[in-house]
Amino acid sequence: MPYYHRLGEVPPKRHTVFAKPGGGIHYEHLMGNLGFTGLQSLLYTLRRPTAVVRTEKVRPRRWDADSDSTLRMRHLRTHRLETPGPSAVTDRIPLLFNHDLALSLARPRADDRFFYRNSQGDEIVFLSRGQGVLESQFGELDVRQGDYVVIPRGIVHRWRLDLRDEPILLCVESRGHVRTPSRYRNEHGQLLEHSPYCERDIRPPSRLVTVDETGEFAVVVKKDNEFHLVTVDHHPCDTVGWDGYYFPWALSIHDFEPITGRLHQPPPVHQTFAGDGWVLCSFVPRLYDYHPQAVPAPYNHSNVMSDEVLYYCNDEFMSRSGIEFGSLTLHPDGLPHGPQPGRTEASIGQKETRELAVMIDAFAPLRVATAALSCEDPEYPRSWLEES
Repeated sequence: MPYYHRLGEVPPKRHTVFAKPGGGIHYEHLMGNLGFTGLQSLLYTLRRPTAVVRTEKVRPRRWDADSDSTLRMRHLRTHRLETPGPSAVTDRIPLLFNHDLALSLARPRADDRFFYRNSQGDEIVFLSRGQGVLESQFGELDVRQGDYVVIPRGIVHRWRLDLRDEPILLCVESRGHVRTPSRYRNEHGQLLEHSPYCERDIRPPSRLVTVDETGEFAVVVKKDNEFHLVTVDHHPCDTVGWDGYYFPWALSIHDFEPITGRLHQPPPVHQTFAGDGWVLCSFVPRLYDYHPQAVPAPYNHSNVMSDEVLYYCNDEFMSRSGIEFGSLTLHPDGLPHGPQPGRTEASIGQKETRELAVMIDAFAPLRVATAALSCEDPEYPRSWLEES
């Protein structure tokens, strides 16, 4: 995380007695990544976080890959997929995956009664549509359409969304930890002046709600590609205070400030997040290049050593035609790609674009999940052919 944050009450010194008003002590809980060398937070809770009543396995959704691995451009109209169930976490529809990351779609239709902890990956959940609250042991975080919600692994949380909006969530699950690009930060971790967003744009949890309840509470834990139903003897959100650098946070795609120039800027200027084996970029409304002879549309390029994914948040994109809100395209390594016929010429002389899209470059081949095949556009690979 870019900065230190604190909510609730904490003792003056770490690892010292923090007494309860009625007797006894609060329990200290260190949470962080990379052992004891990564980002960390210290939580203080009413009860022990180790109090587990029982654990049982729950059948996870299968991530089978398309058996047809023929090299080709692919287009999935993801918002046409049938929702397999009401949950924002256990009923996600698999889309693309490799050993570094997995992309899925959630269309929750009911609030989960259980909590969720992903113990095998960090998550970025993009609210393509919807608004609500992310409830966690770190407090409540208000979220809205266009937000990237970063949930580091191991954090117990639950989504409370306004279901009248029919929310749609694009979920990015990362084997490595999610971070801001290193070139945006100084040696102290502060975001620099040339970064397209800064700490003011980042929203941590703002309200700490301490729940003092005992009983049996369900937490679904994802580990080793399996779901485990863990029952604990108290409400997981019994934190009275915490401080540190490890917590869920939100950044709106609408707060990403585009970098423009006289001539076409390459995709790295749009980078928003970094992970192990992948990067995520944001394409947002912006002015086009202002050289008098500029060609705003991107030049043809080969994805050497990467697969490019674009998720379209509206139906406008400078180099594409035939896409819709929720379209997801995969341009694999081994095939050059670029603007479709007529799009380069149409961009010349244009002043701005209203496009909105999330791009992911993966540095290992991505597989298409069988669950996504029903929404594939079979004509997309031929969309670069000139009409006769």
